[in-house]
Amino acid sequence: MPELSQLVLFVVAAAALLLTPGPAVLYIVARSIDQGRLAGIVSVLGVEVANLLHVIAAALGLSALLMSSALAFSLVKYLGAAYLICLGVRKLLVREELSRPDVIERKRLARIFYQGVVVNVFNPKTALFFLAFLPQFVDVSRGGVVGQILFLGFIFVGLGICSDGLYALLAGTVGHWLRGNLGFLRAQRYFAGSVYIGLGVTTALSGSSKK
Repeated sequence: MPELSQLVLFVVAAAALLLTPGPAVLYIVARSIDQGRLAGIVSVLGVEVANLLHVIAAALGLSALLMSSALAFSLVKYLGAAYLICLGVRKLLVREELSRPDVIERKRLARIFYQGVVVNVFNPKTALFFLAFLPQFVDVSRGGVVGQILFLGFIFVGLGICSDGLYALLAGTVGHWLRGNLGFLRAQRYFAGSVYIGLGVTTALSGSSKK
């Protein structure tokens, strides 16, 4: 385990990064506004499961392998971008009944969870983050590098559940207030679809390490 001072610094830095909206946060916000707080929380769980997979991959060296191979990195990046764009296009093309809010098509929670996992698993920014950020707080002289990475990664996931959950609750509350408004019902699918497409394009073009 890292020293206490390093651990405190890690928690502060991780919290600052998590509170800065990135692709995962925007996905959660869009899903929460689209279908409510429960759907938002489920999408948070999906995103954090993907984060756990990235933590394990970082500990086992998979992230380093991805970064060392331009082909592997490009494949992951463009698969993720294509998936997000497909979500957005499907959202824009779906025609929804606007006269009654209760007949709007609702995604099954299992599918929302799965989409959250896929969105963040195929997010190269997340792999880049764990590759560039976690090692800065690992003390090789204390041994157990894999254990230290897993420990820090689990802390990061716990913080992510808290911060992303807050985004989901706030966005879901706003969505609940607005869903009875027909103007919002007409606009919300365009908002959600545009967010998904924008995330896909951003993922394809950007190499940033922000979550």
